[in-house]
Amino acid sequence: MADPNEVDQNENPVPETKVLAIASHVVYGYVGNTMATFCMQSLGLDVSAINTVNFSNHTGYKQWKGTKTPPEQIAELYDGLTQSRLLDFDVLLSGYIPSAEALGEVVKVARDLKLKRETMNPGSFFWVLDPVMGDQGRLYVSEELVKGYKSAISGGMEGPDLVVPNGFELELISGVHLAGVSEEDGGELERKPTGDDYEARLEKVREAIEVLHQRDSVRMVVVTSVRVHGKQSEGVLCVVGSERKSDGSSRCFVVEVPVLDCYFSGTGDMFAGLMVARLREECSQAGTLGKHGWGSDDVVSATDLPLAKATVKVLSSMSAVLEKTMEARNAEMEKYEKSNTRASVNPQDAEKERQEEVDEQNHFLARTKAAEVRAVRNARDLIHPKVRFDARGL
Repeated sequence: MADPNEVDQNENPVPETKVLAIASHVVYGYVGNTMATFCMQSLGLDVSAINTVNFSNHTGYKQWKGTKTPPEQIAELYDGLTQSRLLDFDVLLSGYIPSAEALGEVVKVARDLKLKRETMNPGSFFWVLDPVMGDQGRLYVSEELVKGYKSAISGGMEGPDLVVPNGFELELISGVHLAGVSEEDGGELERKPTGDDYEARLEKVREAIEVLHQRDSVRMVVVTSVRVHGKQSEGVLCVVGSERKSDGSSRCFVVEVPVLDCYFSGTGDMFAGLMVARLREECSQAGTLGKHGWGSDDVVSATDLPLAKATVKVLSSMSAVLEKTMEARNAEMEKYEKSNTRASVNPQDAEKERQEEVDEQNHFLARTKAAEVRAVRNARDLIHPKVRFDARGL
């Protein structure tokens, strides 16, 4: 007799969903659309992609080949979908955009889809925006693009329904410095705009989120990879999310996750792709998909929000996959070290100095390659995550 508590592994709890994903693409590795699309398709979503760049590999290698997609080509591709009546998308997921002009075309796409889908089926369309601009105080897009994101996010009903910035990006779009100064520091804590020593304060994270809720009318926000004051020494990163109430106030929750001693590329894309599927799943179960912005009633507590439940599932999947990736990386680099003997260097020997540079470059490329996220190999952890974390109210 079957155990009634056993989950049917063939049953997909995520409703049938069509997604338009607009982000970067790489030939090798898993970032941008390459990562997000795989994650969504693994959970049964039907994904169509417009690639904003086409690169040989991601920029973590510090060398690549390829091209950026011209803004007019984004418009042309969408026009082709429009002419063929292929706009039955439930979700738009927008990731890395290379220029302010390209972002302008993506915003046009988002607003057109919202208008068309809302006219046919109110409450059915949802825009997830990942404002890819930088990390740890380092901006890797133009100031014009930053202004473009601020404008897009302030679009009100025409703007994104869920924004998923990292801590630095939240500062850029909200104007709130997350480190802040509290009385317990005697006013001595200075904002550290760069580096791993930067520490945010949860009350300032909440303040920044409320700016997006109240000033920009963004319904949902999830801030990833926040280094919180007092938590770094514990080896913990915080993910902070919120869904606004009808009066514009926040309902914040926090999920603490362990820091892994490895640099991964594509984790933001992984988070966004998984969030589309899991939020869709949780909202379906909560009966909120038919409401504008998939929103919950004000009486729902922060930790009971579909957004909080989805975040916990997403982080549980990611934690499992990244831990296994780190194990594989360590094993691969151990083999590399054994099979590659570096030249001993005489500082007065120019040829050996050049050889050392080559060895260092080869080692860097090997280490970066070894840390490519093993998403495909560990797809089961995406589909059937073992819940590892809890959300607590803030």
